[in-house]
Amino acid sequence: MMMLIPRLYPILDAGLLSARHIPIEQFVRDLAAAGVTLLQYRDKSAPPQTILANLKLIREVAPGVTLLLNDRPDLARLGGCDGVHVGQTDLHPNDARTILGPGKIIGVSTHNLSQFEAAMETEADYLAIGPIYATTTKQNPDPVTGLELLRQTRRLTSKPIVAIGGITPQRAREVLDAGADSIAMISALVPAGPESSAMPLVESLLGLLGA
Repeated sequence: MMMLIPRLYPILDAGLLSARHIPIEQFVRDLAAAGVTLLQYRDKSAPPQTILANLKLIREVAPGVTLLLNDRPDLARLGGCDGVHVGQTDLHPNDARTILGPGKIIGVSTHNLSQFEAAMETEADYLAIGPIYATTTKQNPDPVTGLELLRQTRRLTSKPIVAIGGITPQRAREVLDAGADSIAMISALVPAGPESSAMPLVESLLGLLGA
């Protein structure tokens, strides 16, 4: 059965939240209160036990939100996640499926046409493409793909496509119009500091996207 994916796909980046002194539970609570139904937790530096503890915390704060983990299907299984998102240098999506089993969500990142075409043949439930625009949330980002590649890939598959990379609320509509089913956002959703809430922006964005 084809996966139904929400139009807004927030990525909770632990490093970014830490840099802005925003507690994970505060950010997750704001997202859930605004109406977010799916999010990905990404932590590139924490040890496994910290990641598992944070997954438990996210579950406690937002038990109804579909929770995916970046990179680590083994920890996703241990942490009771709903799925995992893997990149080009992580485990193959089919291997991730073997670890997580049926009924879990598998997503995969792609950055060019050949990677996208290869990912179409895997057990991935959705395919991410990007960076659509220049991004600062990765130390060594892949080349910008632009909207044209998004339009091209849309014609190749009926699987959900998630657009990612440098997408702001102002650019969200043009990305959807180019063929994306969902828009992943990272820094655009995170307030400048703990004194601010992400909820008003996310509520506005969900209304704009018709989510």
